[in-house]
Amino acid sequence: MHTTQVVREVIDLTDPKRNIIFNMSVEDARRRVAEGDPAGVRKIDGHFALLARQGQLVRMARSLSIPMRYFLVKREAGPSLVVAHRIDAIEDWLRGQGLSDQFHPTYTRMAPAHYVTQIALVGCPDPNPTYTRFFSPEREVLGDDPDELGRAYVGALSNEIAKWLGRLPEDAPVGVCFSGGIDSGAVFLLTYHLFLKMGLNPARLKAFTLSVDGGGEDLKQARRFLQALDLQFFHEPIEAAGDSIDYREAVRVVEDYKPLDVQAAAMVLALCRGVRERYHDWTYLIDGDGGDENLKDYPIEENPELTIRSVLNNRLLYQEGWGVESVKHSLVYSGGLSRGCTRTYAPTSALGFNSFSPFMSPKVIEVAEGIPFIRLTDWDSSRLYELKGRIVSRGVKAVTGLTMPVFDKRRFQHGALQRSRFDERFPESPQAYRHAFEAIFDA
Repeated sequence: MHTTQVVREVIDLTDPKRNIIFNMSVEDARRRVAEGDPAGVRKIDGHFALLARQGQLVRMARSLSIPMRYFLVKREAGPSLVVAHRIDAIEDWLRGQGLSDQFHPTYTRMAPAHYVTQIALVGCPDPNPTYTRFFSPEREVLGDDPDELGRAYVGALSNEIAKWLGRLPEDAPVGVCFSGGIDSGAVFLLTYHLFLKMGLNPARLKAFTLSVDGGGEDLKQARRFLQALDLQFFHEPIEAAGDSIDYREAVRVVEDYKPLDVQAAAMVLALCRGVRERYHDWTYLIDGDGGDENLKDYPIEENPELTIRSVLNNRLLYQEGWGVESVKHSLVYSGGLSRGCTRTYAPTSALGFNSFSPFMSPKVIEVAEGIPFIRLTDWDSSRLYELKGRIVSRGVKAVTGLTMPVFDKRRFQHGALQRSRFDERFPESPQAYRHAFEAIFDA
């Protein structure tokens, strides 16, 4: 027979400075989470990972760009709940309490993005969390005109960037993680446009492009992009040595083993390290992460689990994975970009930057989900892949008046160095990444 014990304490190790909330204080936002009303949480405008306790209930809520993990600790006086952004922060706390024997990374849980995660503070037996969705964008509700779709989508993106710029210190420099692709290109042009519109000093703005061993197609692409608009004076290549790219380090930083996310994170680490070495006090970076997910611009043929019907029929599939009610949902990692957000968040945080991913803003995602993908593509994947460049470039033109160059899609990790060098730095087998992950916590 089990005896129910009330959880004795909640340990919040999250960093409140990581929250970017535009329309209320962090304290007011936390009160909304405590009340557990999804409509109230939905009104929090920004990026956040918040924990609140109300009696015997703990509630957690996060947006897409900030990870949030929790762990239930068994103690003689009653169980405790530990919440942090990272697995190793939980492990370190347990070690400091003499409780490291309870730890295993698979015992941690990720609060899924866009849900209020609720745990009843009783233990023995452990309570299962419940999930209540607070972000439910309507699908396929916009019209078919690419010009209007671009205006709505890029207009929402521009609004998010403007709100973020308005929060920064007056003289703080801003760096764009820039490859010259559609997403980073749109972010750079909108940021540049807003600098002028808001009366900010454009000398504060730079476009940083990673080049490993002097190679990579991104550097050429970024130069072509900026030269086409006579904006090359904003460009600053960041050189990195191939020998400095270590997938094992990236695994440790992102605390994950998915090859594509680890590879991208390794490049973000190299870029951020180069910026940090050159500018010791630089703080603010903005990037295009999340743009591919919003406009469903991934090669479906490379993933045997996906079809164009599954991609277009499932709301927020690339952002959330298969969803919290599905068998495929991982309690340890959540799903989709809700898991993969660490590829940018963790490297930038590790090197002391505050990064902003405006494509992950709910108001931008909401417009993206309203795009009638099915009508516009008629289930044709080639038409789906072409759609992103058409919508975004027209939107940039409508908002800024600038004609944005559009190049073929290329992943960040593939554009920063030559293909032969990539194969030298990154193993092909997924098992190598898993073994590197396991080695972190077996040490």
